[in-house]
Amino acid sequence: MSFRRALIAFALSVGVPVAALGQDARQVDIGYEITFAGFAGFRIDVTARFDGASYDVESRTFKEGMLRAVTMHYDGRNRAWGGFSPQGAQPTAGSLSIVVGDKPRTWVAQYGPGGTMSETHNPAWKPPPQHVIPENQRIGSLDPLSAALTVGLAGDAACDRTVQSNDGKRRIDIMIHKIGMESPAAAGVPTARGDLLVCQIYTKRISGEFDEAPKEAEMERERPLKIWLGRLDNSQVRYPVKLEAQTGFGTIRGRLLSFRERPLTPQESQAMRR
Repeated sequence: MSFRRALIAFALSVGVPVAALGQDARQVDIGYEITFAGFAGFRIDVTARFDGASYDVESRTFKEGMLRAVTMHYDGRNRAWGGFSPQGAQPTAGSLSIVVGDKPRTWVAQYGPGGTMSETHNPAWKPPPQHVIPENQRIGSLDPLSAALTVGLAGDAACDRTVQSNDGKRRIDIMIHKIGMESPAAAGVPTARGDLLVCQIYTKRISGEFDEAPKEAEMERERPLKIWLGRLDNSQVRYPVKLEAQTGFGTIRGRLLSFRERPLTPQESQAMRR
């Protein structure tokens, strides 16, 4: 698995599970560090606000350390918001804002009945025919952060599913499979409460614009990302706490840096209802 695909797969998984959203109005802040071959690589910060039947989640992914010093600038921000029904999360919309080098890109997806999606690109995206995402492959797909939120609905069965992710230019399937359980001591995550769920994540490109050649993409599917999901509070929620992925240039590792939660202020609760 390439560094880029591992980062996409992990960023997908760090959405706060929707099982948490039925609790009192609160904010959860989570920080992650991603290293590559032992060097600091990326930081992912997640802020999630829940209030009654509404959620609003934001994440930021950026380079740090050696990777930031010697490679092209990268800063990515995602946001997902919506509400809830007896069937689970009902995404209203999701967005991303990415800066690579000096080139910014923003994309907003709004969801309608039957899994339909309306999109806004800035700058306008006019792909050649071979890079177009067909309408039948757009229906039912979600922006990366909204897709992450739906994973948590399954609780302990979160790993056995395929998630349809869409970032406006690329449609990929992310296939998550359970491979076992592990104790906090064995996993090296002493803050976890109870055994950790261990899963493998594979990615499969469906349509859109990709940098790598098709044969290379096929080979990367044989190198999954391994992720540990653990409970960090009194709820039944499982949060990503650790990851590993092998690449041709070294091992990518991810770890939990911080986890904090607090009640929303009255002003914050009011802002979410607007």
